Amino acid sequence: MILQLNGIYKNYMTGSMEVPVLKDINLSVEEGDYLAIMGPSGSGKSTLMNIIGCLDRPTSGQYLFDGIDIARQNDSSLSDIRNKGIGFVFQNFNLLPRQSALENVELPLLFAGIRKRKRRKIAMEALEKVGLSDRMSFLPTQLSGGQKQRVAIARAIANKPKILLADEPTGALDSRSGDQVMELFSQLNEEGMTIVMITHEKAIADCANKIVVIYDGELCSVGEFESIQNSRRHIWGGQDNE
Repeated sequence: MILQLNGIYKNYMTGSMEVPVLKDINLSVEEGDYLAIMGPSGSGKSTLMNIIGCLDRPTSGQYLFDGIDIARQNDSSLSDIRNKGIGFVFQNFNLLPRQSALENVELPLLFAGIRKRKRRKIAMEALEKVGLSDRMSFLPTQLSGGQKQRVAIARAIANKPKILLADEPTGALDSRSGDQVMELFSQLNEEGMTIVMITHEKAIADCANKIVVIYDGELCSVGEFESIQNSRRHIWGGQDNE
């Protein structure tokens, strides 16, 4: 089991008031899974992603990453897990604008302490894998949106992480570029990469092998979510006030 979340709660303080965001989240992800976590705006998707990515800690509950109890790890250990265990792909790419595609992909390898010659070789192979062998020296400003996202994916897989965590990976792309990114994810998954993807789009979620829905901070199945939405439309006279 790569990821196991048991009874995860997350609350935030707003002034003197404690606001619940995640409520009793239980989720297991096995090696080789391709999971989409779908939900509307404000459902708790980003908070859940931050906890899975070890960017935030839950208020209560247990999170095991590859058998490691995250609550017992210090900041240095968490940084190491983020660098070597989790490959991040964000909606807005998060590339360094003054660094070439190759240099951007090399960054996590540099932080991992890999020597220059080896990290250059690994970064080149990662860019070839995403179809950008002819764009290695290009700056982000010289790349299309789809190419930027493929650079970000190459960077995410360079350290051979345990999972690829993608947050709205096609949100800033046109439909053609988005399709190319999703095809690349499918290819990576077929080769054994475990992928957890956060999205609000059903068409994107359908590319995954498994889908769960987060709604009002709780996980449910697609069928349960559709039942909730249908009930709300009935109550509001056909209007979905999401």
